[in-house]
Amino acid sequence: MTQPPATSAPYALVVDDDALVRMTAADILEDAGFQTLEASTGDEAIALLAEKHATIALLFTDVQMPGSRDGYAVARETADLWSHISIVVASGRAYPAPGDMPDGAVFINKPFSAKVVRAHLNEILPDGQKPQLLRED
Repeated sequence: MTQPPATSAPYALVVDDDALVRMTAADILEDAGFQTLEASTGDEAIALLAEKHATIALLFTDVQMPGSRDGYAVARETADLWSHISIVVASGRAYPAPGDMPDGAVFINKPFSAKVVRAHLNEILPDGQKPQLLRED
């Protein structure tokens, strides 16, 4: 069976100011079949989303980051402007209060495992947005 070209895989945007955590999350998502884009601040994330939102299926964001937007703000803005993007918010220090997260977004604790991330992705992503590798789970 031949693999589809890499360009057919959906994109995920990983947002975290910690480069190691960002790389780990990107690796997990790439192993699940996504192509990844990375941002280190909420402001950088919104700029990338504004430019590439049509190709992005998933936002995976940390909460606490430098800049004018934290992860909750990025998640809410994404849900308001680009409702087709599924959202995962992750943190090891902050926990969402009512109103922090948009409807349909999921929260996971750090440190996270590939198994936990993939389980949440299978739960929140519509079948049409799941990469082939994730559909095979």
